[in-house]
Amino acid sequence: MIQFSDRVVVPPHVMVRFLDQESVFLNLDTERYFGLDKVGTRMWELLSASPSVDAAYRQLLDEFDVAPDLLRTNLTDLLTKLQQNGLLQLVPPHVGTPTSL
Repeated sequence: MIQFSDRVVVPPHVMVRFLDQESVFLNLDTERYFGLDKVGTRMWELLSASPSVDAAYRQLLDEFDVAPDLLRTNLTDLLTKLQQNGLLQLVPPHVGTPTSL
């Protein structure tokens, strides 16, 4: 289940390439690829750079004229498809982050 408090991590077996505002993902383990259009690519850029899915969601609300519920549904659908194809991992926000001493 998608938790908006989680953050997106790109697995080491995934290559992402950007071409003319679109993107292509390649799972090197399965040799399957997945393409995103301009809007999907912007979603991906924010998801992969944000500290949480929710932070990316809030930024997308600022950038696009879209109903919040529709954006939440579209973002959840995208995350689900990418996760099912092994193209991303969702981890709790504290996992894999450095701790202070």
